[in-house]
Amino acid sequence: MPSADSSASSDILRLYTDHHAWLVAWLRRRLDRGWLAADLAQDTFVSILSAADAPPVRAPRPFLATIARRLVANHYRRQALEQDYLAALAHLPEPLQPSPEEQLQAVQALQALDRGLNGLSARAREAFLLAHLDGLDYASIALRLGVTVHAVKKYIVRANQACFFGAQP
Repeated sequence: MPSADSSASSDILRLYTDHHAWLVAWLRRRLDRGWLAADLAQDTFVSILSAADAPPVRAPRPFLATIARRLVANHYRRQALEQDYLAALAHLPEPLQPSPEEQLQAVQALQALDRGLNGLSARAREAFLLAHLDGLDYASIALRLGVTVHAVKKYIVRANQACFFGAQP
């Protein structure tokens, strides 16, 4: 008797074999680079594989398209973040500009923060930004958000876990 894991694996394998080519073509029609379409199609299936306890898929193509749309949006948001950072660096005097390695590390750190913040509630995201970018204390953040200091502490703990340790809240 097959286990639930082998059944889920065979369902994902069937989903992949039946719809991978369609998904790549669908993404190619929406993107200007074929390699990006192939990468995002793979990322779509990786995200399905990494999802715990995924329910059976009733409508595979809309399901895959929804995941792929999110990945495309995330790709363009991260690309814009990188371009904004590099544009800001271009305004620095040459002696202050970081090395290419430092720039890559900074871009990767920004992307990790973006991924962490993207998975948070709006209040947790705002509490994190107010604390870390604006330097506000918890009482000031609580007042601005209209919540208790205890709630702010919880928001910031969740945000710090998501951004610095990759844990999802």
